[in-house]
Amino acid sequence: MRYSRDMRGYGASPPNPAWPGGANVAVQIVLNYEEGGENCILHGDSASEAFLSEIPGAVPWPGQRHWNMESVYEYGARAGFWRLHRMFTELGTPVTVYGVATALMRSPEQLRAMQEADWEIASHGLKWVEHKDMPPEVEREQIAEAIRLHTLATGERPRGWYTGRCSVNTVDLVSQEGGFEYVSDTYDDDLPYWREHAGRAQLIIPYTLETNDMRFGTPNGFNSGDQFFAYLKDTFDVLYAEGAAGRPKMFSVGLHCRLVGRPGRAAALRRFLEYVGSHDKVWFARRIDIARHWARTHPHRPAALTPSRLDRAGFMARFGSAFRNGEWIAERAWDAELGPANDSPYGLFFALRTQFRAGSPEERLNVLRGYTPLNRRIEAARIVADEAQGDGLDAMTEGQRSGLLARLDAYRERFGFDAVVAVRGHSAASLLSTLDARMENDAQAEIEVAAREAERIALINVEAAFVQAEGQA
Repeated sequence: MRYSRDMRGYGASPPNPAWPGGANVAVQIVLNYEEGGENCILHGDSASEAFLSEIPGAVPWPGQRHWNMESVYEYGARAGFWRLHRMFTELGTPVTVYGVATALMRSPEQLRAMQEADWEIASHGLKWVEHKDMPPEVEREQIAEAIRLHTLATGERPRGWYTGRCSVNTVDLVSQEGGFEYVSDTYDDDLPYWREHAGRAQLIIPYTLETNDMRFGTPNGFNSGDQFFAYLKDTFDVLYAEGAAGRPKMFSVGLHCRLVGRPGRAAALRRFLEYVGSHDKVWFARRIDIARHWARTHPHRPAALTPSRLDRAGFMARFGSAFRNGEWIAERAWDAELGPANDSPYGLFFALRTQFRAGSPEERLNVLRGYTPLNRRIEAARIVADEAQGDGLDAMTEGQRSGLLARLDAYRERFGFDAVVAVRGHSAASLLSTLDARMENDAQAEIEVAAREAERIALINVEAAFVQAEGQA
């Protein structure tokens, strides 16, 4: 079984984006232009719109126009857009527009104003409608039609994509279509990343959904401009401080003409933009600028080893001997759920360790019996006159060697298998002390201690497999 969701991402050590000018944070303004692309009987849809408006508890009206709903969307095009356009141009704020193709076609003067201001116009799909139940072939056709209309309206093909009300197939379909420098139908990170699908690497620039004025139109969302400003400011302050500490990130502020374009909310947005502008380590950028910077600074490099994508034979060749006598462990790990979280050394070790721990007592004991006795390594050690001259287990005094050999023989006699020890970092003195302590264990307690040592050895082996793959790449 393969699990496609990536719960690991960059892990504990995300890359430094190296934003231009050494910025602590990249701030990106998105204006969603949906007015004229929403559900409407006039647009050939089966019902009226019910999403993101000023009307509480709105529901679709099958087969009917909703005059009030239509007028809310019309406000965004007629008044809200121009209020925001004046604000952004006065402040010199770069903007990315998520433009619904049919909405752009119905707003020629607004479109001209966007282009004259040098705003990026990314595609927001053909229509502002729900895609969750749309068959893949229909959604593919709509993606192609959105690109065609967008190109006719703007004079150039869109370079970025965000559906918003997407399906589980959207990101794959857009990636397969090709030609997009980024896709934004994810909310899963504070940095861009590369996503591989069907042999193609697609740059993903995640969207920040909670710093979005849509919460003015949702229950338990923002109910005043002050709340909106406070949340944006807190987000910015935390990310700015993280950037100053060497961990720069990005975030976007998602806006809608019919929502934040209202006067009382626009005032809060202006306060936020002016607040951000008072800081010197900020990169205000369009999303296309972020995409191109990332592609230059962090170009896609395929992972040298992705265990979750290996076939059974390849997986066994790499990891079948991570535990001694442990082929069954690797087989069960491959048969179980593997995903992107297991494509790191620790993640893959975790999958193997889980199966080892789930094994029967006899299976686990058989693993412990498979480890090579340490006697030969101890016998081959270089003899030195002083303990201080020792070097790990490769050099020791005669007394240490004889003492270790005696303890190893006694251990085998007492427990019925050779001592399992992850010797990395051990000296002769520390190994002597460890063996003395373990000889005090009863049989069951020592089996558990030896099992933990077998796990440490397995982690070392898995790490070595990843290093070897990197060297072969």
